[in-house]
Amino acid sequence: MTAKGRGTRAAHEALPEAMREAIDAFAGHLSGVRNRSAHTIRAYVADVVSLFTHATRMGCTRPADLDLTVLRSWLARQRTTGAARATLTRRAASARTFSAWAHRSGLLTTDVAAPLTSPRAHRELPTVLRPEQAATLVELAGASSGPTATARTGAAASDAPPVEAAVVSTTEGDPVRQRDRALLELLYATGVRVSEACGLDLSDVDQARRVVRVFGKGGRERTVPYGVPAQRALDDWLRHGRPALATPRSGEALLVGARGGRLNPTTARQIVGAHAEAAGLPRISPHGLRHSAATHLLEGGADLRAVQELLGHSSLASTQIYTHVSVERLRAAYRQAHPRA
Repeated sequence: MTAKGRGTRAAHEALPEAMREAIDAFAGHLSGVRNRSAHTIRAYVADVVSLFTHATRMGCTRPADLDLTVLRSWLARQRTTGAARATLTRRAASARTFSAWAHRSGLLTTDVAAPLTSPRAHRELPTVLRPEQAATLVELAGASSGPTATARTGAAASDAPPVEAAVVSTTEGDPVRQRDRALLELLYATGVRVSEACGLDLSDVDQARRVVRVFGKGGRERTVPYGVPAQRALDDWLRHGRPALATPRSGEALLVGARGGRLNPTTARQIVGAHAEAAGLPRISPHGLRHSAATHLLEGGADLRAVQELLGHSSLASTQIYTHVSVERLRAAYRQAHPRA
């Protein structure tokens, strides 16, 4: 558990019993009825714990004591402590979701947060790699000049075999490097979220059709294709790398860590960052590779609706931000090349 998670748990335990019970029931609702991911549930719970902690300082002892004044005071305090606009927007949304549920459940006589407003989240243009930079990143991932297993994954990777080959497409390659190459190729080729990539099982990969079955937000299933380079990396990993690292605790996990357990998103982020640094590329995260994949698809002429489906966006508005990136790149090229720019 992270320090933030421990802090939330301690704050939860310090609340009055009625508030603790309401939070636990709300978390159960998000999991069992709304089918939200564990990450989303943790965020909602942390926000409601923060709200109730503030409410107790204002004399509240049970959910029914909440009112719009308390909610607005809570958000105002977030602003004074320097919370980002996106954080305020999310916390207001968490409060509205909790309030609506509590009203339906009879814990609140009215939906007190329904009128609550929050600043519109500012959507910044994502940072993306150029196509040649993305190619450099994935191609160097299996090279002997890349970061060592220990540098990438910490002490847990120290038992990985030494590097035997300059590229991963050999039977004698380092299995950790083969895993890293497969991860990077998969992230860039499919644009999946890092949590989705780490959640893939062996049965989710159809090598004959070159597609992966992905379970995204809300448990929504989609099928995403990938290309020949990713196929080669996956084949090398499945034939040689994974058997070298797999243990009984690996289960059906497609991607495993150096100790055999399922690769977790935190380690995956460290892997991506370390390889980008070793390649001399801009700082990039798995989400940055997702941004890059979407942008390159659109720049290559892909239909916006098709990209929406590939990324698993429930709303087209989430996908449209990538058109802005492409326009900015076009504008930059125009300024550089046109004599009357």
